[in-house]
Amino acid sequence: MMKRFLVLAAALLGTAPAPRAQADLVALVSQVRDTERAFAKTMADRDHNAFASFLSDEAVFMGEGPALRGRQAVAAGWKRLYDAPRAPFSWEPEAVEVLESGTLALNTGPVRDPQGKRVGTFNSIWRREANGAWKIVFDKGCPPCNCQ
Repeated sequence: MMKRFLVLAAALLGTAPAPRAQADLVALVSQVRDTERAFAKTMADRDHNAFASFLSDEAVFMGEGPALRGRQAVAAGWKRLYDAPRAPFSWEPEAVEVLESGTLALNTGPVRDPQGKRVGTFNSIWRREANGAWKIVFDKGCPPCNCQ
């Protein structure tokens, strides 16, 4: 009962985000999925500049070592992965969820080696910017045995 009251009060005061129509969420999920695919294509195309264009200024990428913080640090840390003529791995979205507010999205899916064998799972958080573009703010890969 108290929870309903708080939700109603927040709605009346204008502090709760307005729920999005189901069609809007479906469209946003599609946008995020397409953005993740375009982001992954930068690896296949060996286009480091395009990779960096998807990064938020505050991006945090977590791997085996210390987290890379900020667009410049992430771009610099990933540069070596773009230097060889052949991509060291690929990824694709498998599951996408978007908040009702349409501001954040979660992508997760397989990471594959050059032969197509699944070697891990990625998890990324995307934020929709004021101009409507999706930028990646968090990224974390992990072995399949720990994430599936």
